Amino acid sequence: MAEGTNGRVDHGEGATPRGQAEILHIMDSFIESMALKCVVELGIPDTLNPHPGGGSYPMTLSQLAARLPFPDLDMDRLSRVMGFLSCRKVFSATVDKESGEMMYGLTDSSKWLLTDNKSESLVPTLLLAMHPCAMAAWNCMSTSIAEGGVCGFSRANGSNLYEFQSRNHEYKRVFDEAMACNTRVVMKSVLKHYKDGFNNVGTLVDVGGGSGAAVAEIVEAHPHIKGLNFDLPNVVASAPKYPNVTHVGGNMFDTIPIDTDAIFLKWILHNWSDEKCVEILKNCWKALQEKKGKLIIVEAVLRRESKSLSDVEAHRYDLKMLVISPSGKERSEDEWRKLLKLGGFSHYNIINIPSFLSIIEAFPG
Repeated sequence: MAEGTNGRVDHGEGATPRGQAEILHIMDSFIESMALKCVVELGIPDTLNPHPGGGSYPMTLSQLAARLPFPDLDMDRLSRVMGFLSCRKVFSATVDKESGEMMYGLTDSSKWLLTDNKSESLVPTLLLAMHPCAMAAWNCMSTSIAEGGVCGFSRANGSNLYEFQSRNHEYKRVFDEAMACNTRVVMKSVLKHYKDGFNNVGTLVDVGGGSGAAVAEIVEAHPHIKGLNFDLPNVVASAPKYPNVTHVGGNMFDTIPIDTDAIFLKWILHNWSDEKCVEILKNCWKALQEKKGKLIIVEAVLRRESKSLSDVEAHRYDLKMLVISPSGKERSEDEWRKLLKLGGFSHYNIINIPSFLSIIEAFPG
């Protein structure tokens, strides 16, 4: 870096076309999300999969339109949306040799937009992310940083997430469906890649388990386990019954059921400040002392240097927490190590799975 003849510092070649393209790509990325929402609302992925479980096949635009319940459908606009998403490899696009028309089909990406297989569908999560109330929160992100205190969601919607849900039943329905979706997708990966981790577990407590769906899946895959779903009394009061799962009401900041081999914490700690997390971890430590059990945490582990899709998504989720929660956040391994030590867990293992989440095994010191 040198000083020019006019006294100004020369920073090199200045703004480059590549830099411009990168900023434009980031700036316009919301268009991709809205295009996904558009095709889901139109029912296009499901229409391209007319025989669920039996495979899909490509269709021309006219064939696709004929199967959609919209008599006034705008073919030109639909063509442009499909053309864009095929460029992004959400849909395949090939030319029909006989008619010369473009044919669109499903890809590995768009199969996650099908609604018939709930264990492999991200539709509820997409609809929550694109909900107007959720989108409004992002417009308040800079203010929440500049002024501190109230998070973006509360600024945009007049109350925090949970108070807002209590009076907006439509949003609560969308939120609950998205959380159930996340549980199904995450648990499928956890059960596949951590199956041996449950072998020596006799009793497992899912802390903050909500409806009990996660612990029910664990027990179904490992019938030798006795499952306890632990959450607030008003939450477990309406929880459905599952085989070999007992619902227990309580508060994780007071006490956690003791005499257990393992405690399961899925996407709980990222909702809370470091101080609150230490409170939860200390109560977990107390509950595990008698049997010298282990803590199984499913959370993101931020990696600052990595540029993999999973690691970028973890950082993206950290910004989601910034917007919707006053103190929640995702954490790096160093941050997890410090929290676990303060909570009484001196040893831990991080198990990577094909997800932006990881499994953290922690053992009392």
